[in-house]
Amino acid sequence: MRVSIRAATAVAVMALLAAGCSRAGSGSTPVSSATTAPASSAASPSSAAASSSSSSASAAAGTFGTESGICSGGSATGAPGQGVTSSAVTVGVLSDYGYTKDMDLVNTAKVFTDWCNAAGGIDGRKLVADIHDSALLNVVQAVTSACGSDFVLAGGSAALDGLAVSTRLKCLLPDFDAQVVMPQNNGSALQVYPIPWSHQYSVYGGYYKWLIDTKYPASKDAVGIVSGASVITQYDDSLVQQTVDGVGGKVIYNGSFPATGVTDWTPYAEAIKAKGVKGFTFYGENSQLAALETALDNIGYKPDWIDANTNAYGDSFISVTGKTVLSEQNNYADLPGVYPVEKAADNPATEEVVKLFAQYAPGAAVTLQDLQAWSAWMIFAKSAGSCGSALTRLCVYDAALKQTSWTGGGLTAPVDLAKQGSGTPCYNIEQATPSGWEPAPFGPTDGAYSCDQPDVKVTGLPAATQLSNVGLSLSDLK
Repeated sequence: MRVSIRAATAVAVMALLAAGCSRAGSGSTPVSSATTAPASSAASPSSAAASSSSSSASAAAGTFGTESGICSGGSATGAPGQGVTSSAVTVGVLSDYGYTKDMDLVNTAKVFTDWCNAAGGIDGRKLVADIHDSALLNVVQAVTSACGSDFVLAGGSAALDGLAVSTRLKCLLPDFDAQVVMPQNNGSALQVYPIPWSHQYSVYGGYYKWLIDTKYPASKDAVGIVSGASVITQYDDSLVQQTVDGVGGKVIYNGSFPATGVTDWTPYAEAIKAKGVKGFTFYGENSQLAALETALDNIGYKPDWIDANTNAYGDSFISVTGKTVLSEQNNYADLPGVYPVEKAADNPATEEVVKLFAQYAPGAAVTLQDLQAWSAWMIFAKSAGSCGSALTRLCVYDAALKQTSWTGGGLTAPVDLAKQGSGTPCYNIEQATPSGWEPAPFGPTDGAYSCDQPDVKVTGLPAATQLSNVGLSLSDLK
């Protein structure tokens, strides 16, 4: 949810459906060390890339951050299953890039596979990324294509991922996700997700508790929600309502706007003021929130805080909102225990990703989504390497679940992959300033993170799809 490109894609989906548009076909493009990925122009808290350099000794050895032996040479042989031969391992990557034009996940796939193959690959097998363009509405076709060619899925994301879970499970395709969006996919079977989520407990309790208890206690009983009208954002709205209630706050206003946007945000700003809203969460596109905040400025109203949400964490929001508005309004975003991109120089693992992007994808900015994808690729590669010649889906899935304190080599707070869907006690909070994003003064308890997430129970989310829903069980995985 919040760790996905949630609001912007939800609004875009509804606008696209309302317009009666569709996208034809689901492309599949192999990416290997011989393939050049386009440089990304996606939003990023850190657009400045480090200068290109030759592979370091640690990279050549397949070591990343605190994790060693992620990739290495070897003598694995045989073709134990689909997508695996004596010479290569083919991994599918889902991306909506054909619709969004966002190349983040494609860039990460290129950089990781180039780096991994320079270190020897997966026990000597070359790692090949098979890019599937889900093009927003073609996620079922994209997953169907992956079912016919790939060993697993890794490092990908699709806005409507929940629509294709049954397709993926019917072909017993494990998925090492970079970002999960819909609740039907979050915590689904055969999924290894290094960003914690839970259907039972909110993972935003610490964030909202800090906003309304610690930082802005006067806003506690005056919280609002403003969102683009869609079936998808209604789940986000419900989570905010339940979370705010659970930490002792009160939502007094819930307003929606047309999915296609509005030309005048003044009525929405006036409604927020009239209701006495002192802090609100926004689900929509960056340009829409920027326009609403400008309207708030124009009528002279300043809420204590605005939850711009994780979707706004990037240079795009800073640019479109502008220094004047950012000087007036207090914008925040919650991060799911991922080290801030703009502070890469202070964290060896994050800095290493920035350097590798400069080397293998010059001009491509490093984003939050890239870091999540990198962690997903790493857990796949580490697990696959442990299987040797007997590289099967069952082996790689079981190996991944043995990681009980996974940090992606230092990119994130520790996560127990054996407890998929159990949530996490750790989070961090960012604040938007005229000069860019920076960590908010939320009082971290463990390095860059606070690991004191309160237990806030939530209900009403659609259940994650399991193997039993398609007539299969884990014993069918080979």
